[in-house]
Amino acid sequence: MRRVWRLPVLFLLAGAVAGTAFALGGDPVPAVAFPGLFVLFAVVNSPLVFPRRVSAAEALRRSAADGRPVVHWRPACTYCLRLRLRLGRDASRLHWVDIWRDPAGAAAVRAANGGDETVPTVVVAGRAYTNPDPAWVREQLPPPV
Repeated sequence: MRRVWRLPVLFLLAGAVAGTAFALGGDPVPAVAFPGLFVLFAVVNSPLVFPRRVSAAEALRRSAADGRPVVHWRPACTYCLRLRLRLGRDASRLHWVDIWRDPAGAAAVRAANGGDETVPTVVVAGRAYTNPDPAWVREQLPPPV
């Protein structure tokens, strides 16, 4: 769990250091702007941006029952963030597996990608797709009930 929050915490610390340096230098605008920018970076790279995570086994079970795709992702992945943001509200209709928190999910991604932990890896009907286009992922969603 600590590994997931490492990058966001580093962003917060860097923002605090930059803000303090500018404040001590007498520059009030950058002293406020830089910490705010780093807080934004921390939030975007945190697990808070993504829908609720489930284990790989639970995601596969749910996917078999409702036909929704499973997305294997990890924090600080720009491609995962791109997928999440481009899906918008539809992202909550997918099953999200954080491979840094779920060893079984990481193993599934390695098996699908020749030993690499390349994410996002989307599993649709038992077949894995690495870094698919968000529009294609949206097309794979079953119609809302």
